[in-house]
Amino acid sequence: MKTAQAGTLESMDCLVTASAAERGKGIFITMEGANIARFRDSILKTAKATLQELGIKDVVLSIQFNGANDVVLKARVEAAARTLMGGEE
Repeated sequence: MKTAQAGTLESMDCLVTASAAERGKGIFITMEGANIARFRDSILKTAKATLQELGIKDVVLSIQFNGANDVVLKARVEAAARTLMGGEE
């Protein structure tokens, strides 16, 4: 399965892993890390909005959250997704 990663496990960052999903399977996101319960809705909203902006409808995302703000999270999701699509290495 094709995968791509962006980010780090450092404090105030996140590691996003994007994996190809079968067409029609939709977006599936898993999350782990500190304060997930507190920021879950915000993380999901940012990740889904970023994928929608890129026109991605079928992907599996794994987010290891270590306190990243929305701008960092968006950049990491976008970088992993673009790399997965072959747009950037």
